[in-house]
Amino acid sequence: MKRIFLFVVTLGLLWQGNVRADEGMWLPALVQKLNIADMQKMGCELSADDIYSINHSSLKDAVVALDHGSCTAELVSPKGLLLTNHHCGFGEIQAHSSVEHDYLRDGFWAKSYEEELPNPGKTVSFLIRVEDVTAKVLEGVDFKTSEDDRKEKIQKASFEIQKAATEGNDYEARVQPLFEGNQYFLFIYETFRDVRLVGTPPASIGKFGGDTDNWMWPRHTGDFSMFRVYCSPDGKPAEYSEDNVPYEPKHHLPISLDGYEDGDFAMVMGYPGRTNRYKSSFGVEYTMNVTNPVRIKARSVKLAILKDYMASSQKAHIQYASKYARSSNYYKYSIGQNKGLNALNVVAKKKELEAKFTQWVSESPERQEKYGDALSIIEDSYKEQRDDLASEYLMETMFRGPELFAFCMNLKGLHEALKSGSSEDRIQLNVARVESRLDEFFKDYDAATDEKVAGALIDVFKENVDPAFYPSFFAEMTKKYKGDAKAFMADVYSKTIFADQVKLEAFLAKPNLKTIDKDPAFQIAESIFRQATILGEIVNRTSGDVVKGRRLFVAGLMEMEKDRKFYPDANSSMRLTYGTVGDYIPRDGVKYDFYTTLKGYIEKEIPGDDEFDVPARLKDLYYAKDYGDYADASGELRTCFTSNNDITGGNSGSPVINSKGQLMGIAFDGNWEAMSGDIAFEPELQKCISVDIRFVLWTIDKFAGAKNLIDEMTVVKSDKKVERDIASTEK
Repeated sequence: MKRIFLFVVTLGLLWQGNVRADEGMWLPALVQKLNIADMQKMGCELSADDIYSINHSSLKDAVVALDHGSCTAELVSPKGLLLTNHHCGFGEIQAHSSVEHDYLRDGFWAKSYEEELPNPGKTVSFLIRVEDVTAKVLEGVDFKTSEDDRKEKIQKASFEIQKAATEGNDYEARVQPLFEGNQYFLFIYETFRDVRLVGTPPASIGKFGGDTDNWMWPRHTGDFSMFRVYCSPDGKPAEYSEDNVPYEPKHHLPISLDGYEDGDFAMVMGYPGRTNRYKSSFGVEYTMNVTNPVRIKARSVKLAILKDYMASSQKAHIQYASKYARSSNYYKYSIGQNKGLNALNVVAKKKELEAKFTQWVSESPERQEKYGDALSIIEDSYKEQRDDLASEYLMETMFRGPELFAFCMNLKGLHEALKSGSSEDRIQLNVARVESRLDEFFKDYDAATDEKVAGALIDVFKENVDPAFYPSFFAEMTKKYKGDAKAFMADVYSKTIFADQVKLEAFLAKPNLKTIDKDPAFQIAESIFRQATILGEIVNRTSGDVVKGRRLFVAGLMEMEKDRKFYPDANSSMRLTYGTVGDYIPRDGVKYDFYTTLKGYIEKEIPGDDEFDVPARLKDLYYAKDYGDYADASGELRTCFTSNNDITGGNSGSPVINSKGQLMGIAFDGNWEAMSGDIAFEPELQKCISVDIRFVLWTIDKFAGAKNLIDEMTVVKSDKKVERDIASTEK
């Protein structure tokens, strides 16, 4: 509901009954209180202090947020070496690729620090500590406080807490709401800004299976890449500099060669993005009937156009590989989520819990006063959906669709400076800001392809949205082009200066207001953003009530089931999940084993196919059975495995840790049969798909010959630590 403009966290609803050990994204700071006893019964040999401590090094110090939580990574050496997923590093790999050096196709391995590649803008954040600040944030606030007063008091208290936490240090602090604003926690981070690409397998390993295998099991994908964290010589965060040195972490994960078997303990630590387990039945219906269908319809059109262009040349494939991957990931996710929500009858189960909640509320006058309106407030917010549908389509077809219009808004500051008659210094400052983005944008941009996307997606918007919500440029398109979006866009793209780097640079050399005002692409961009503002005002009229309804509903649930251990929805803060390695039965007559091997990789080969083309060197190593120290007890090389850990987006790249605190895999996906998991966890089907760390090391060592990277790791086998000499990496 109100996905674009309602800046609140829309959380989900838990299943009834007791929480199983494999469900829940728990705060590591609360593991001692809530989880460690259960974990140890399952085989965990660690203490809570081994997992999270602010007094000495612990597992939390080896697990980091990439780019403030878009993915997770883990430290695997005393010299700042990071492991994450291939798809988490895909943008950087693509950015460094060219026809002459196609790292997407061929892979990349730095043999020395000097060969490692910088990535401006990429960050790594370490969690320093977590503190429950609920009492401070909600001081003077109760259920009778008006929403405006509540918001003001919370913002003021949060600001003061964050300010105090960052005085005299280089930390970042965020006060974040949990349980729909019923609790507040302070998270303090140290963020490093010099992160360099160290290694990546070719896409034929790192992205093996492509879109076909995405979200599916069995998998054979070597989904990993490697980066290194750098710091100033005194160990502090710093912008990229040749004087920077590899960061020496408080803790790095030892790597286990012992593997795992069915039923073995498995723990995942990482930064899951968003779950919605407390979402009401009304919210689930909206997701199924509005959000997902809009995304599926719009992205299917866009992806088909991008795919055609990518197939035209190696250069085109490099340009759009990352864009295509980002868009296709949640296109397929939306299809799977709707299928899963239907199959698991989630809406009916939500309604059943809501009926139980309503009955419980009715049994007490105090509860009626406090929680009586919660569900009706939520329900009312979903009754009128024309504006929401328009918002969803505007986002998918015009914000996430063609690139040109969003790019035009980069000139908004320059436009305002020219319009207001600002000083030449201010004008040139805005010119410099635009110029700094040009090379990066146009390197991966094809105007003819973008024009096709724009024309096709405007048709999608027009066909599915009430004309009352059309942006103003539709009037010109109707009058001059008889509603033909493709003809209209052909004219726009031929006349605009913003789709051509040479024309735009010439304009920036002598900027003037008239040229911007008359540019057709800029006019359309302003029309789109005006419409977004209008829709935002409509949507936000009831946002305060919606926030209140959700907060009261969750507070009531927690009071209704006092003996239950509740966990907060994911919000890009560090979480821990625990469970076991194991197989599953996705449907009648089918049982999936809990691991795959290189044999299955070979069996999937389709020579020349982008998704299933197997590298010749990998085949040579397979047929020679050259697995080195990385084979399992039967002599096979395992590629991937499944466990019942609770994960979601943002967990990509998270370490899968065994009972001794050693790295045994890297999480990279969930399974198709349980795509409902962000809203409703399904304990019999939900699986975390991970790449086996032995396959990762084998790829680095045997396939790539990058033994220098193996040498700086701490590798463990049969409880005997094998210390590698890192001197070679320091030469």
